[in-house]
Amino acid sequence: MDSNLFDRRRRTLVAGASAGVAMSLASLRARAQDWPTKPIRLVIGYAAGGGADATARLFTPQLGQLLGQPVVVENKSGASGTLAPAEVSRSAPDGYTLTLVDNAPLTIVPVIRAPGYDPLTGFTPISMVVESANVLVTSSDFAANNVRELIEMLRKTPGRLNYASGGAGSLSHLAAELFKVQSKTFAVHVPYRGAAPAIADLIGGQVQFAFLSVPAVSSFVSSKRLKALGVTTASRHPLLPNVPTIAEQGLPRYEVRAWLALMGPPEMPPQVVAAIRKSLGETLAMQAVVSRLEGLGHTISAGKVDVGQRIADELAVWRKLIAEQKIVFDV
Repeated sequence: MDSNLFDRRRRTLVAGASAGVAMSLASLRARAQDWPTKPIRLVIGYAAGGGADATARLFTPQLGQLLGQPVVVENKSGASGTLAPAEVSRSAPDGYTLTLVDNAPLTIVPVIRAPGYDPLTGFTPISMVVESANVLVTSSDFAANNVRELIEMLRKTPGRLNYASGGAGSLSHLAAELFKVQSKTFAVHVPYRGAAPAIADLIGGQVQFAFLSVPAVSSFVSSKRLKALGVTTASRHPLLPNVPTIAEQGLPRYEVRAWLALMGPPEMPPQVVAAIRKSLGETLAMQAVVSRLEGLGHTISAGKVDVGQRIADELAVWRKLIAEQKIVFDV
């Protein structure tokens, strides 16, 4: 083939491909100007009635009103909460498919196995929504009444005490493993399929302690069926103001936060991201919404946290812990 003819054809193909990409981007930007024109799906990686689902349903009606289209919650549970974010990561970046996702699928599971997405590049971080704490709880008649006493018991009888979690690879699991490392103690892990069965056996004395979420345990603490020894965040929790932090009780570097963030597919149009952030911020400033979320044990954190940086920081923490302690999972 004549080299000049080949060069002309190649330049034509390249120019055509570039024009096609430019037209696609222009089309996406044009559609973004009119967004939204149809309902928005919010995919949740857990079953209906769970913590993430309950949280989403408290603010999505008001968010939909501000956006001018309903925000429809869809539950897609399984695979340690990764099915929903995996679907969203593969979705068109048009703002019509989002996910409300917690720590584990973004900062724990990716350390253990390939979840079907990259937690750092596979999403557009839109906004942190809420944060909360886990609580170190025991049965009401357990001998230890504070963290120092529990640490002393663990050191005197290494391996004799068990701790429950909401499942291998859950935040409640790694919160306990981090506690063991920092306190230089040992206890046997007993994983459960969620917080509810763990709480039942904790009350019954089959396991001795657990690090479970404030929404899961606050009513049991109030009714004195469980005893709270410490909260995992750097400051005390508003629903449990008399429960000191674990950091206050001899482990000054200990901190574990639970959170839920709103994420979309990668490369979402900036105009759409800005519209969602603005409406979400207004929604989470409504007193009725704030009261309901705080009643679940959450703290509003929209606009206060760099979600991408938080994910990167926690990935590093859990990767180091899992590698150094040689923690094995079946998730």
